[in-house]
Amino acid sequence: MKSMSREIGIDLGTSYTRISLRGRGLVLSEPTVVAINKITGEILAVGNQAKEMLGRTPDSIVAVRPLKDGIIADFEATRMLIQNLVYRVVPKSLFYKPKVVITIPSSITDVEERAVEGVGYKAGAKAVYLMEEVMAAAIGAGLQIERPEGSMIVDIGGGTSEMAVMSLGGIVTENSVKVAGDKLDKDIVEYIRTRFNVLIGETEAEEIKKQIGSASSAMTEERISVKGRNLSNGLPETVTVTTVDINEAMKDSLEIILKAIKTTLEKTPPELSSDVMSKGIVLCGGGALLKNIDRYINEQTGIPVFIAESPTECVARGVASALENIEVLKKSTKGRIV
Repeated sequence: MKSMSREIGIDLGTSYTRISLRGRGLVLSEPTVVAINKITGEILAVGNQAKEMLGRTPDSIVAVRPLKDGIIADFEATRMLIQNLVYRVVPKSLFYKPKVVITIPSSITDVEERAVEGVGYKAGAKAVYLMEEVMAAAIGAGLQIERPEGSMIVDIGGGTSEMAVMSLGGIVTENSVKVAGDKLDKDIVEYIRTRFNVLIGETEAEEIKKQIGSASSAMTEERISVKGRNLSNGLPETVTVTTVDINEAMKDSLEIILKAIKTTLEKTPPELSSDVMSKGIVLCGGGALLKNIDRYINEQTGIPVFIAESPTECVARGVASALENIEVLKKSTKGRIV
């Protein structure tokens, strides 16, 4: 086996897990979902196949999201997920175990860190190194974080929103809130339940968010029909929701993310704040794809806001870049690189 496959980067996200290989970059992206036979404990599906089973399984099968708010909620399911995805891109070998870099939220506790390390070793890693998501995101978004000037990244993922101001290759100020894409989906589910007395699934809510969701008032009001279950009579029902409805549903959660961004800016030294004012804020993560999110943050902060190229892949690309540069890897990960 070539050495370029012995260093693996894992962007372990609440919604998606992405795998990078040294020498090859990003090679796999799958939903962070595992389907398990409850009777035998056998893994039935991982990723896209497992996601299709959410809410559709019989009693003997459970489809689970093993991470919650960026943190491992189901250790064994996470181990099976990582092991399965890694073996797809690097065939299992009796002769070596790979070195693995796994991304973590900045708000993670020591106990949660050890859980991530543990799941990496259990999945077959020789060594496990941890890299903060915002650091990986900044590298993947192409920010010049090594320079003596402030750069700000905001990563709105599935379980957490992370934001940081960086300079001279390190994090100067950072913040994290457990409000992101998944919470916005739940907000939509709750809004439709409250207003229309109809229950829809989070998968349908995510699709609504993608199609007509907007962080601020849109130029044109769009509409979409969605099927759900009437909570009064239990029968299927179709309701029509608008951009205004979805904006109202997400309003409170978006304000929490905005407040975290403002708090990060308030804690930033004045010299670096002026850099951010002139260079702007870079958005990445799945939340960066929400319509008008850049305009919303710009209107509320007065700072230019830019969406990174391929925003959902920034963290994975950052890990891949670190795997190619041992000095970057040493600076940005926890653990000894050997």
